[in-house]
Amino acid sequence: MSAREQILQRLRQRHGGEIAVPETDFSVIADREWSAAEKLDRFQKMIESVHGEVHRVSEEDWLDTLADILQSRSARNLLVPLKHAIGRTIRDADRPDMPELLGYDTAIEHWLPKLFNDVDAAITSTRGAIAETGSLILWPNADEPRLMSLVPPIHIAVLEADQIFATFHEAIALQRWASGMPTNALLISGPSKTADIEQTLAYGVHGPKELIVIVIGAE
Repeated sequence: MSAREQILQRLRQRHGGEIAVPETDFSVIADREWSAAEKLDRFQKMIESVHGEVHRVSEEDWLDTLADILQSRSARNLLVPLKHAIGRTIRDADRPDMPELLGYDTAIEHWLPKLFNDVDAAITSTRGAIAETGSLILWPNADEPRLMSLVPPIHIAVLEADQIFATFHEAIALQRWASGMPTNALLISGPSKTADIEQTLAYGVHGPKELIVIVIGAE
């Protein structure tokens, strides 16, 4: 008998048989009867409370907003996904008011020096957002590796307004996370921040100094 089986046997004997698993009540985290407008308002309020920035735009205007954001920060370049529709849309627009567009056209190992030293901003898609905590959901992949959202000084995230969920529980249930998840799943709630031993909170010490969310379909 293995050590694990011995431990389980002792537990069963102590409790007089099989251990009963109590029913789980998720109502305390699941019952959030918020409308779409309320979810958007709460998400914006929560993420702005930790120095995030939110822009509500239409499908037709989001590229104009993106160009304005980059120009206002004098960004020299923008790292975009090569395959995702967001990256293709930006490239196909071929706008003169956009900075130089960069992409992972070689292995990430060869990109690291440029990524850490020369990239001003990066734009990524999102899988959704959580209104209760003001968090973005990202599922990184080869086209949008997690370093895109964790390294450049400015992280711009594109969020569809109809993909804002009331709670984390609602997100994983409606998007069926149990059927399969990536190696990495990121929950991002504002730009980078840290605290010293005196509990003084500082923003932008490492990682993105700015988190900017473009919410499409929420004009």
